[in-house]
Amino acid sequence: MTKRTQLALATALVAALALGASGCTDTKKGSAGGSGAPNPAAGNDGKILGGTPVKGGTLTVLSNQDFSHLDPARNWVMPAMDFGTRLLYRTLVTFKSEPGKAGSELVPDLATDLGTPTDGGKTWTFTLKEGVKYEDGSPVKAQDIKYNVERSFAPDLTGGPDYAAQYLAGTEGYKGPLQGQHLDSVKTPDDRTIVFELKRPVAEFSATATLPTFAPVPQSQEKGTQYDARPFSSGPYKIESYDRDKKLVLVRNEHWDAKTDTVRKAYPDKFVVVMGLKGGQIDDRIIAGAGVDASAIEYSNMRPESAPKVLPKADVKARLLAESQGCTEMLHLNNSRAPFDDPKVREAMQYAVDKDSVITAAGGPALNEVATAYLPPALTGGKQADTLKIAPSGDPAKAKDLLKAAGKDKLKVSLAVSTGDKNKAEAIQQGLARVGIEVVIDTVDPGAYYDVIGDLSTTPDMTLSGWCPDYPSGSTWMPFVFDGRTIKEKGNQGNYSQFRDEATMKRIDEINAMADAKQAAQAWTDLDAEVMKKAPSVPVLLERKPLLVGPNVAGAFGHPVWTGTVDYATVGLKDPSKSQG
Repeated sequence: MTKRTQLALATALVAALALGASGCTDTKKGSAGGSGAPNPAAGNDGKILGGTPVKGGTLTVLSNQDFSHLDPARNWVMPAMDFGTRLLYRTLVTFKSEPGKAGSELVPDLATDLGTPTDGGKTWTFTLKEGVKYEDGSPVKAQDIKYNVERSFAPDLTGGPDYAAQYLAGTEGYKGPLQGQHLDSVKTPDDRTIVFELKRPVAEFSATATLPTFAPVPQSQEKGTQYDARPFSSGPYKIESYDRDKKLVLVRNEHWDAKTDTVRKAYPDKFVVVMGLKGGQIDDRIIAGAGVDASAIEYSNMRPESAPKVLPKADVKARLLAESQGCTEMLHLNNSRAPFDDPKVREAMQYAVDKDSVITAAGGPALNEVATAYLPPALTGGKQADTLKIAPSGDPAKAKDLLKAAGKDKLKVSLAVSTGDKNKAEAIQQGLARVGIEVVIDTVDPGAYYDVIGDLSTTPDMTLSGWCPDYPSGSTWMPFVFDGRTIKEKGNQGNYSQFRDEATMKRIDEINAMADAKQAAQAWTDLDAEVMKKAPSVPVLLERKPLLVGPNVAGAFGHPVWTGTVDYATVGLKDPSKSQG
């Protein structure tokens, strides 16, 4: 957008916030995904909308995109991870279905408890509940969880969590089970017992077991990359039909037993996901809330330009969720090649970016705040560090001096963003133009974005992406974003800057070996400050998750661990008879 339209949007948004700030009390959340001060203009932070749902009806999900992946071995992007683990498959452990701090509490899911550590935390044993069944009535077995953990190593099944590779013993060179090879470090002495042998003690392995990697996939159902289109359900719903990029329909898994599941309530009879819609179109439909849209929720964020249509209207604003995402969005600089292989050029970028402008483009201060470090506040005692103390609008003079010292008075670089982030990309483009950096923007379909930037043959000079803690620990953050050993040719996840630094990797290993969680937490914060000085990426935003729901929706809240996404475990309808589809 141009400076003129950006200013107009900012003016309209400020006016809307002034009108919409009254009559809404928000509370501060200190959980894995709920940090930052209360913001009375932001929406129903920490609230459950619409009361308790009634069983039945069809809940519609309106989306601008297809799912990046639904295969549990590959599912590591919000909100697809929330959708998959709450509706289609269960994991050994999960999080409570509650807003705020309570939502970060671990509870058993497929397992009877949170796991039993032995050998000083290097061995973890889980026992499966009895009576858990797949959609065909066959029992879920420990061997099926082992098989999915092994699948996560397959070179063709890229994109999923890397914890198994980081934690399990004896995985060097392992390429998955498709060629008949299995891991000795995952043992299944019987159908209901699974044992994980780790290369080092991991006190928080119970939290790791919440990830889709630890969902079951029977070997008999293996379809390689095609499994994405038809995961075999162990959850409350199964796939009735899936027309890629158009529509997904889920119906009840009649073999799911609520007696074995304390988290999922499975209120609707059916979920219908309608894909390929424009963001503004989705907002307008749910704002109007007519017909089937009265029973609809948003999959992707409300567009910033829709805020003036929502915030001044009390009845519509009451249907807006805006939980803190607990994530840091960063401008990743490709350290593997010029110009960002030069530390001086990277340092200049820290001063060149106009974060205030990006905040405005992303919906204003009601929905975002400036990021001053990599680790989000939830991992640093509720407040983000500010190592470099750069003004939110940047310091163009300092940036120019650094570029001149590097012999780079003028630069031309590429920036890839998801289609929905084009406004933010243009704000970055305008900010960098102040210091003589020309930015060429490439917008990528949201469903393909992470595959594109995760392929080293197609990744550009810069990418815009956030990273969120999988649970409240710096070990779920710094190693994934800045450990050079995690970089892959395809399916690269997290380290989009391709940052390879020996001192950083050595320190990551030292912190991972710390037995004292408090000591480790401080060490991660200290490492954050050290990496900031090396500037592999520029922290830009801390975001809230603005999501609208229809007037017939009940039980909706932004889950603190699922980055403020609607918790699909407990959402439903007020009056099922009013839904359609």
